[in-house]
Amino acid sequence: MTKSIRLFALLILALAAASASTHNVTFFQPSVVSGTELKPGDYKLTLDSGKAIIQKGKEKVEAAVKVETGGAKFGSTSVRYTSEAGKYKIREIRLGGTTTTLVFN
Repeated sequence: MTKSIRLFALLILALAAASASTHNVTFFQPSVVSGTELKPGDYKLTLDSGKAIIQKGKEKVEAAVKVETGGAKFGSTSVRYTSEAGKYKIREIRLGGTTTTLVFN
């Protein structure tokens, strides 16, 4: 019985780990996500079920994203912006080492 419980617990942990992916992203200028301005620096980006969570220390911003898959892997992570009212709003993030593009709404 205990083996079954352990196996079930490991299966649950594996599924949880597979559903969310984590990446590092660096913003070189103040960047706006979901109305929140993030200071330049290194952030942890977690992608989970069509939602991007960008976090640095206690600062945390969540945003709905559309996940697109391209044909070739990106050599490095890049951030594309739109300029609105003199501020740089994140339009998309291309994740280095993957074929994934996150398009922000």
